Amino acid sequence: MNRLAAMDAFVRVVDTGSFTEAARQLRVGQPAISKIIAQLEDRVGVKLLLRTTQGLTPTEAGEIFYEHAKRSVEEADEAELKARGAGAALSGRLRISGAVTFSRLYVVPVLRKFMTMHPALDVEVFLDDRNVDLVEAGIDIALRMGDLQDSSLTARKIGSSPRIVVGAPGYFAEAGIPETPADLVAHQSVIYDRRGGGTVWTFTQGTAESAVKLKGRVRLTAAEGVREAVFSGMGLAVTSEWMFLPEIASGRVTRVLADWSLPQIDLWAVFPTGRNVSMKARAFANFIEQELGSKFSNEADDAGDERASLDAKVSVIPVS
Repeated sequence: MNRLAAMDAFVRVVDTGSFTEAARQLRVGQPAISKIIAQLEDRVGVKLLLRTTQGLTPTEAGEIFYEHAKRSVEEADEAELKARGAGAALSGRLRISGAVTFSRLYVVPVLRKFMTMHPALDVEVFLDDRNVDLVEAGIDIALRMGDLQDSSLTARKIGSSPRIVVGAPGYFAEAGIPETPADLVAHQSVIYDRRGGGTVWTFTQGTAESAVKLKGRVRLTAAEGVREAVFSGMGLAVTSEWMFLPEIASGRVTRVLADWSLPQIDLWAVFPTGRNVSMKARAFANFIEQELGSKFSNEADDAGDERASLDAKVSVIPVS
């Protein structure tokens, strides 16, 4: 039994939840896949898969084996690609995790372009405003905004956005337009109750600072909810410019206090700890950075220096 081929078959069975689909991907008959899995279970001496009415489910031992097998298959694929040279086509499956609103606005619309560039590559996108465990979920690359709290993460900053204050024109027609940050305490705010949001903000204008605590009857844990609440006139919001850029351009929302600044919010490409960053993940990080660069001005990592290579920019981000 070819151990790597058996691992590949097992990973595909778990990923697809089907012997039939795994056989189709490997271009062999279903009995061949069943035989490979049976031989693999005999070799390791434990049951790896459970067959239930809901389909195929890995056992506890199967889940552990899956993580290591997947890593081995990915590293073998990576070695093969590097041997072929930089011009080799990307193939296999790329798993991406990203926040719902950002991904809907700026990732999903350009996926077709990325997949056209790499026709042998399949893409899965997991949309969630929460930070998922990349290794446990089998994610190749995550796009995360704000400060990184995990000191063990391997990450690279690929963009940044100003934070701004926005509201619907109808809301400002009723509540008035704030002229200074201090005026915000008299307004209703839509509070984003996740990391990167909150109620306390410090505005700057030159050397002047103004700290305010927002008041709001509505708190939401998803950016999509914040957007809809603002559109409906429930209040103003402190948010990244990215979140409302199309609506600012169309006039559906209005930016206020534009002569005051807030801390910017950074976008990071985050990679699973404990494994080499795959060429697929590197390619996607580079692609998204280029796509954002065509729409937004990104802060340079080192002013005046030549742009560092993607390899050089992958680093462990310390968190104080």
